Amino acid sequence: MMTRSPQGRTNRLTRPSIAVAAAVAVTAGVVAAAPDAKTAEPTPKLSLIAASTSVTLDSWKDDPGVYLDLGTYLTSENGAFELKVTRKSYKDPVVAAQVLRNGKKTTTKALPAGLVKDFSGLPGFAQVSVTDAAGKTVLKQTEAFCPNNASGRIRPDAPAQSKYPQSCPVNPFTLGSVWGVENGWASNTYAGYYAKPVQLAAGTYTAKISVTKKYRDLFGIANKPQTVKVTVRERSWEEEEGQGSGSAARSAAPQSAAGHQGHTGHGSHEGHQQAADAAAASAHAAHGAPARPEAPAGRTTGAAPTFNVGHGPYPPAPPALPWALKKESLQRQAFSAAQVGDRPGQTDGSRQAPAAEPNAKRPTGKATVPDVPKPDLRSLPAYGITVSDGYEDVPGKDYLAFSANVWNAGPAKLVVDGFRSPGKELMDAYQYFYDAKGKQVGYTPTGTMEWDPRPGHEHWHFTDFASYRLLKADKKETVRSGKEAFCLANTDAVDYTVKNANWHPDNTDLSTACGQENSISVREVLDVGSGDTYTQDLPGQSFDITGLPNGTYYIQVLANPENRLKETNHKNNSALRKVVLGGKKGARTVTVPAHELVNAN
Repeated sequence: MMTRSPQGRTNRLTRPSIAVAAAVAVTAGVVAAAPDAKTAEPTPKLSLIAASTSVTLDSWKDDPGVYLDLGTYLTSENGAFELKVTRKSYKDPVVAAQVLRNGKKTTTKALPAGLVKDFSGLPGFAQVSVTDAAGKTVLKQTEAFCPNNASGRIRPDAPAQSKYPQSCPVNPFTLGSVWGVENGWASNTYAGYYAKPVQLAAGTYTAKISVTKKYRDLFGIANKPQTVKVTVRERSWEEEEGQGSGSAARSAAPQSAAGHQGHTGHGSHEGHQQAADAAAASAHAAHGAPARPEAPAGRTTGAAPTFNVGHGPYPPAPPALPWALKKESLQRQAFSAAQVGDRPGQTDGSRQAPAAEPNAKRPTGKATVPDVPKPDLRSLPAYGITVSDGYEDVPGKDYLAFSANVWNAGPAKLVVDGFRSPGKELMDAYQYFYDAKGKQVGYTPTGTMEWDPRPGHEHWHFTDFASYRLLKADKKETVRSGKEAFCLANTDAVDYTVKNANWHPDNTDLSTACGQENSISVREVLDVGSGDTYTQDLPGQSFDITGLPNGTYYIQVLANPENRLKETNHKNNSALRKVVLGGKKGARTVTVPAHELVNAN
């Protein structure tokens, strides 16, 4: 099964690839000073602004297309702009409501039914029209807007940090999300790597950007379109290499997304960078490296993909840049040699992922499971389902590949520490429990952690976290995946509306979660509201369907299969996804019916 990536590169499987989204500082004075608290209206005042009157965009000869990041932002004053987006179940449509906060009083206003159909943002929010130098309209389109896009403060007295999550969820089985623009902040209206490039020849253009009427009426946004002069310049790798910037460009390329083979760089110190790079290179070679690295994209373009290898998507937006950041500083950064992508201690080329430190010593005293809140592990139905041929690992066979997610519905996070006795191959794993104030009040043994030495993995796996089975039509097991052990990471925002959901989980990749070969202890955490997606696409992980007859089957994703972890509910750990196998050996096919209202394979 061959699929085409947005960059034009051929991948064996479709994998989530998301970008370092745009994060441009907006100069002071663009928006009026903060309103007096006594006269502030209870609803936020939203405005569309442009950070600059002109932008320069690149089109690459080997991969033509322009990412239309025009530097327009939606600002929020008189309070934060907040939306709560949910669905009761997969049988119910997605609905949205605006959350209005006035002091300690909180109210909600339901938005029109059918306004949103998924969790990726407000569809058809911005209208973009582009004319060429002769005044001819060459492009006209609407674009969706995720309020959680890369953002920054528009005035120095605004809150130092935005409370809202970074990015809108892309998992098709998301259950709940929170979108928002913090008070005194601005959020980029451009969708970054979620958007498709447009075809514009080198030259000069004028872009007109406005908020569509239905959203102006709904949120009281003034009809004040922004005009931006656009220069499109054509570039090529040959020119870049001739100017001596080839190595910098290559260092800015992301690590390979080579399935689970590519778990790279999970130490928390820069000293392990070379080993991580070597592992990534090995994984890349094993699964077909692209002809050349990605084009060097500026940190503000949102055009360069980053990968969370083996896992699903993670928040793409870096933290807000300082309010007074100079434009020339951004220009210097645009083609810097700073690497983009996952590596030790880093998730997206700019944001440092803080390590989750385990307890310094193995717990002592009697193990207890106190009566305090505990996690609730739940499985999502499988998705990203396709047939592969085993690649070069086991050629000539048919495998059913898929992505699976286990998430934590709370109300407590899952915390598992591993402790190693000197010279032992396995770590002893313990689950920890906390009271309402966050104080550790108990622990219990919960299995083991094992070191995975395979190139590209090289980290500690917590055993028996989840298992995958292919069931026959009568829902009896026929094939079991060999994948049973995992390194936990908060890759997907599954439902940020549940109680105690953490909108800013610490580890959204593997770089600080899974330890090193010489680690004496590690801590792995699955936070409330987040899930961990693993892509099962290699032999030993995916299902060998070579000898299976055509017909109906079910992929079962089973969390906590041995019930070793203490949960609030063990009855919701299984999820089934129906698939229909067809075709002949060597050319097997899979049809994936919709799962209730979710029509995503």
